[in-house]
Amino acid sequence: MKYISFAIPCYNSEAYMEKAINSILPGGEDVEILIVNDGSTDNTKKIGKKYAEKYPAIVKVINKENGGHGDAVNAGLSQATGKYFKVVDSDDWVDEESLMKILEVAKGFVRHESEVDMIIANYVYEKVGMEHKKVIRYTNVLPQDKIFRWDDMGMFHLDQYILMHSVIYRTEMLKLCQLKLPKHTFYVDNIYVYYPLPHVRTLYYMDVDFYRYFIGREDQSVNEKVMIGRVDQQIFVTKTMIDMYELRMVQSRKLRKYMINYLAIMMTVSSILCIRSKKEENLKKKQELWRYLKKKDYGAYMKIRYGILGQTMNLPGRSGRKVSSMAYSVARRLIGFN
Repeated sequence: MKYISFAIPCYNSEAYMEKAINSILPGGEDVEILIVNDGSTDNTKKIGKKYAEKYPAIVKVINKENGGHGDAVNAGLSQATGKYFKVVDSDDWVDEESLMKILEVAKGFVRHESEVDMIIANYVYEKVGMEHKKVIRYTNVLPQDKIFRWDDMGMFHLDQYILMHSVIYRTEMLKLCQLKLPKHTFYVDNIYVYYPLPHVRTLYYMDVDFYRYFIGREDQSVNEKVMIGRVDQQIFVTKTMIDMYELRMVQSRKLRKYMINYLAIMMTVSSILCIRSKKEENLKKKQELWRYLKKKDYGAYMKIRYGILGQTMNLPGRSGRKVSSMAYSVARRLIGFN
């Protein structure tokens, strides 16, 4: 039996994909490694084939036309046979000791027929040049080493949200809720985490530093200059998330609040990228995005627009935009992204 399927989306990843693959291999035949070659033009396909031939009981290569990160995740999910499903980006890796602990927990769920919909673990910012690595953990928010529900969780800090790095979903749950990420779009990891949330009934948190999130390449999608150049995609993802649910219909009060706060962060990132681009056309896109939220979900709009983040992002005039930009710079240093 495969307890966890690991999908590794790869596009021209020859320089670093082996580190990701090698970090998962210690799981042996309890894991399934799905190397999704997303139309690469380098040696990605060749490297994948090498691993599949050497570890036929563990590694499988999925070769497909280029469709972007989200489409590669879709392809991996469609062929996943493990009880649980985890995405590992090709320039990231996982911690071996933590992997073994998570596998033991997954085996226990299967043994006792007490499967959970979501397993959460810590992740580490492996940021180039940073001596002290920032660890995102949830010990103050989530019950540890026990099955719980949304209403059992506490309050998340701004830098503490559940990202793709920290989540492992039950495979069948993802398939049943018909998760499908858009093609040729960046930042879809937010959709991957956000969309299944109301379908999650049971959760389990482990205080282990499992996922290693590498930050440092100039062409990385979370590099600020790159993000500003792709602001239309950030806005598209934010609008897609707004369209998914009328949040007042989400039954769990704590989950509803969490999802509103998640949207607030998405609105903030989209807004600040428009502001920092210093282009009039993008400032108009920012205004249009807020109007879009107001029209689609007025209740969520009121909570977000008049919360701290919403007010900071909508200060009037050039001086207001300067304050918004400064607030973003401070938050970026605190949170540790791009």
